[in-house]
Amino acid sequence: PIYKAIMDYTEKNVIPFHMPGHKRGTGFPREFAENLTRLDVTEIPGMDNLHFPEGIIKKAQDLAASAFGADRTYFLVNGSSCGIHASIMAVCKPGDRIIIARDCHRSAVAGAMLAGAEPVYVDTEVDDFFGITSVLEPGKLKEKLEENTDVTAVFITRPNYYGICSDIGRIVEIVHSHGKILIVDEAHGAHLKFNKTLPPGAIQAGADICVQSAHKTLPALSQGAYLHVKSSNVDISRLEFYLRMLQTTSPSYVIMASLDIARGIMGCFGEQLLDEVIKNTEQVRCCARSSEGFTPLEEAYISRLHGHGASYKTLDKTRLVINSRKLGVTGNTVSRMLKEKYGIQVEMSDVLNIVCMATVSDKKEYFDALCKALDGLPLEFKRNERGKLSKIDSSYGDLEKCLFKYEKLKKLPPPRQGVSLRDVGKTKGRTVELKRSIGKASRDFIVPYPPGVPVVCPGEIVTGETVEYIYSLIELGGNVNGVYEKEGKYFVDIIR
Repeated sequence: PIYKAIMDYTEKNVIPFHMPGHKRGTGFPREFAENLTRLDVTEIPGMDNLHFPEGIIKKAQDLAASAFGADRTYFLVNGSSCGIHASIMAVCKPGDRIIIARDCHRSAVAGAMLAGAEPVYVDTEVDDFFGITSVLEPGKLKEKLEENTDVTAVFITRPNYYGICSDIGRIVEIVHSHGKILIVDEAHGAHLKFNKTLPPGAIQAGADICVQSAHKTLPALSQGAYLHVKSSNVDISRLEFYLRMLQTTSPSYVIMASLDIARGIMGCFGEQLLDEVIKNTEQVRCCARSSEGFTPLEEAYISRLHGHGASYKTLDKTRLVINSRKLGVTGNTVSRMLKEKYGIQVEMSDVLNIVCMATVSDKKEYFDALCKALDGLPLEFKRNERGKLSKIDSSYGDLEKCLFKYEKLKKLPPPRQGVSLRDVGKTKGRTVELKRSIGKASRDFIVPYPPGVPVVCPGEIVTGETVEYIYSLIELGGNVNGVYEKEGKYFVDIIR
């Protein structure tokens, strides 16, 4: 069924504004794309060993380190999650504490759990109009560090799923002035270093460790990622020990080859290729601005909102976030209509927005098609026509109801840790109906996905507000990992 489903999707020639960044192979050299199965080899003589590289893999990793400006680069075949786990485990020992920006991917909390460390969360800003997580204010991080002088490291996500970039230069300065190590989840920013009009990459700004999902924004295969180190404060032997522990002993040479190819393409042609991508995404933003119902997320808006000057780059311009609030329909509905009527598949959608991932592999015709769709969609809906959503899909209510429920995200109280993260794995759990989990400690992550930012982490107390928010997400067509449906009821795992 997996093979059939994939073939059915690819044969429809849907325009892929989603990862992986090679866009169905168009970003690869032809000889690579046409010979994937023949390239699937193992650690035979001459092919080196990912866990103890001395030959071709070492050379490829050294070339990547040079291209990305790192001291060391490691190829990851288990995705960025593996690199995040290894980074936190290398830096934190059992009992250590680590500051984690709350807009993190679940892998960051899992990494702390594996390390036996306790997370100290710092909240990121939430944008009211777009209804999305925004920047991590440096002042808020500084305050958190001054309140928690015993932490070992700081972990942030930059850029976030929506392409918003916190002030990495200021954050590096603050973290290092407190004598801490900075780990950056740059899963969505492997391309940033290669174009001067984009925000700077984390390694260029001075981060100690940076993990990038090459497969998201570069021409690389799914699961392909990089871990970069540029620091004398990171215990390299400890990091390599955990990478060997966490990565498969049968690494995919096809994935590693794609990481090598991506480095070569971006190192040689990244600047001009990204110039073209930025030109095309600006064309789409222009179309959205001139439409009757859409508002694009723009750098000037983010910079103005957070008091940055025009010279500071706050947005990855290759990421398209288009808000449908003025149109009177949800982003989820727009996503569905784009797929059904225009043959365009976006990366993700939420109540207010669609998110399109553009890479150096996208064709000009893809952007033209998206512009045409954005121009035509307002004709499908009349602004704020009550009941229109439910006519399209019975799972959606009217926009006012959607907004009221969705904006509870900003109003959710900070979660309280009922059971320490270190102790969660020692506990026994049981499954209860979601509405009966209030006041109990969760045994698992509860994560709207995408974007993969936890609403509840293991050991945290489930509140009534959280349960109401989860139900509203499900009602609005959202996918929430950690919540299980059976016969119309929803269940979660709690600690006994």
